[in-house]
Amino acid sequence: MWDFLQPSMIIALVLRLAVLYGMWLMGSKALRFAEVYAERAVGAQDLRLFRFIRLGWLVAIIYMAVVVGIYTLRMEHLAAFYQQGNEVVAWFTQVIGRIVAVILLSYIALKVVNQLAERIVPGNEFSRRTVRVRTLTGVLRSTATVIIVILAFVMVLDNLGIRSSALLASVSVLGLAVSFGAQALIKDIFTGFFILLEDQYGVDDSIIVNNNPNLSGGVEKLNLRVTHLRALDGTVHIIPNGQIQTVSVQSKEWSRFVANVSVGYDADLDRAIEVIKKVAGELYEEAEWKDHFLEAPEVQGITALNMDSVNIRALFKVLPKSQWALGREFNRRIKRAMDEAQIMIPASRKTVNWGGEPLVVEFKQAPASEAPADLKKRPETGQDTDKNS
Repeated sequence: MWDFLQPSMIIALVLRLAVLYGMWLMGSKALRFAEVYAERAVGAQDLRLFRFIRLGWLVAIIYMAVVVGIYTLRMEHLAAFYQQGNEVVAWFTQVIGRIVAVILLSYIALKVVNQLAERIVPGNEFSRRTVRVRTLTGVLRSTATVIIVILAFVMVLDNLGIRSSALLASVSVLGLAVSFGAQALIKDIFTGFFILLEDQYGVDDSIIVNNNPNLSGGVEKLNLRVTHLRALDGTVHIIPNGQIQTVSVQSKEWSRFVANVSVGYDADLDRAIEVIKKVAGELYEEAEWKDHFLEAPEVQGITALNMDSVNIRALFKVLPKSQWALGREFNRRIKRAMDEAQIMIPASRKTVNWGGEPLVVEFKQAPASEAPADLKKRPETGQDTDKNS
């Protein structure tokens, strides 16, 4: 009965049925996803329509499997089904094969993009460079994925006989409308992209935004849209990247503590400079603080003659964000050293000289005729206000 069967016919039948099975699986998953979305997001209660669609999809796949089997097994006596099977197989050959090829190539392209993206980031080590590169890699990966998926979708539509030009025109018009409504968001994203690309600042940096002291602190989080800034008192400022005009970075590559020590005009300036050099040198040589320095301290000498003090400047080039702790320690030590050397760090004082004669202050009562009108009588009460005079 089955003598007409040949191995090539059996192999062709299995492959075609496998393709039909794959189509049924993909269609079922898509319908299931639409059903779950309608139930959770839209809140649809009556889901019988999806059941009818799934049943219709199953019937269509079974019918195509039957006619494909009749055509593959050369049952020419079933002329109507045989012809339909021929049309379905021809459609598979011309359309499904191309669609499968497009999907396969798109899948390979996505795999290649993911593999390249994973090679860019050096492991799971947390550092400023890793955070920056990982963010940029995520953006490039997402962009490449969107481009590949859109191209694959357009090619699948073309192979199905659907003209994609009208669809693309509609999408472009919609994208133009969205771009006008989301200009601020697009500006934030572009600004954030260049902040990361140029490494203007990063996570753990200390910055001042737009020269505003109230917008200063450590960068806690940074992405393409916003910058999270943690202030000294714990307040978190969330700043859209598009609103950032200028950034003052206090912790990039290296930092410097500028020490301005004021002494009085009657102080021994050479002695004061020697004391500052001694304190700076001791601080530089101590093991606890030596690792903070990038180079030896520099005492520049007298830099300003103020009204009541003389400024002596010392510079400390240190690691990023070490300037504050080292500055506090230097201030503590220099105050103690100046006291031991009996060098006065002057407080603000002003002397007023009234001349050689003693200053006499007299309080006299003005005559009634010269008293201001508002002290003689209040219009609202009509009573004399100068009774006690």
